[in-house]
Amino acid sequence: MNGERQNIILIVDDAPENINIIGSVFKDIYKVKAATSGERALKIASSDEQPDLILLDIMMPDMDGYETIKRLKSNDKTRDILVIFLTSNTEVEDEKTGFDLGAVDYITKPINPAVLFARVDTHLSLKKARDELRRQNEFLEAEVEKRTREISTIQDVTIMAMGSLAEMRDNETGNHIRRTQYYVRILAEHLTSKGLFGDILTPDNINLLFKSAPLHDIGKIGIPDKILLKPGKLTPEEFEIMKEHTTIGKDALVAAESLLDVESSFLKFAREIVYSHHEWWNGSGYPQGLSGEEIPLSARLMAIADVYDATRCKRVYKPSKTHKTAVDEMISERGTHFDPVILDAFLEIERKFEEIATRFADENGSCIEDGREKR
Repeated sequence: MNGERQNIILIVDDAPENINIIGSVFKDIYKVKAATSGERALKIASSDEQPDLILLDIMMPDMDGYETIKRLKSNDKTRDILVIFLTSNTEVEDEKTGFDLGAVDYITKPINPAVLFARVDTHLSLKKARDELRRQNEFLEAEVEKRTREISTIQDVTIMAMGSLAEMRDNETGNHIRRTQYYVRILAEHLTSKGLFGDILTPDNINLLFKSAPLHDIGKIGIPDKILLKPGKLTPEEFEIMKEHTTIGKDALVAAESLLDVESSFLKFAREIVYSHHEWWNGSGYPQGLSGEEIPLSARLMAIADVYDATRCKRVYKPSKTHKTAVDEMISERGTHFDPVILDAFLEIERKFEEIATRFADENGSCIEDGREKR
């Protein structure tokens, strides 16, 4: 047997002499079990040592073969056991009924031992092949899932590191990238709960937006320190240079995207956010002066998240503000800076933004907790 488990055959017939005759065909090759009733057959089939194949008589008292197979197939534990009917019923309709109920074969009596053995051996060989194929598929699925998790983890870490690299150049931003991630996600989820933007904000895309959000200011890596870290208001000339961080970031992601063999929806969202989160609904933003729905939805979401967090947090060039002040200022820019629909959704869950701001507050106290300015 080469260490393999011996196949088990269960013979079900109310006549013991039939069981003895059929059992003699298989006893030297397979392990044979017997039952003289349908009830007994069901108990054996549900035991820890299940049969691989059942040879089932149809004409039995109390519970016939048809009822027995119905119960076998209705039980998750026994539904996959192979069933071959052995019967004196020779009508075509009887044979069709047997197959309809889930039997894999239908053999009429009197039995030819050689034919019976060959049919049983064939079905058990096919079952072995199917079982092996299923095990291989399960193994491959597990491996794919494992590799997918690994790739996703590497992607998450890489993106967070890239985002942090840009943020570290401005040492007052702290947990800004973490907070904006969660702002974007809860805002997107709330919009879908209202039946809005469902074609874009699928669960998978919301997850991609969450991952992409930390890259929104990646282009700051290319802005000179004297401008990025200036402790006061920028001159018009300096502000023009600062605005270039959107283009610098977009170009970096486009270059990365060009290395891929297929279009990446993940980098697509990241590119949209990086390039367009400073666009205004009324067209007065930068770098392209887009307006309305010309602005990608991902960037309109990020605009809400970025402005709320920037307003709440102290910077070298401005003081921090309370949650109420931040909300009031954003209301005043409804339809000018912000998409009115998205801003209205933000106002419905603005307390959740405050909770996130508190949960991921900067350790240096540069942002506000519980509605109080940190001094």
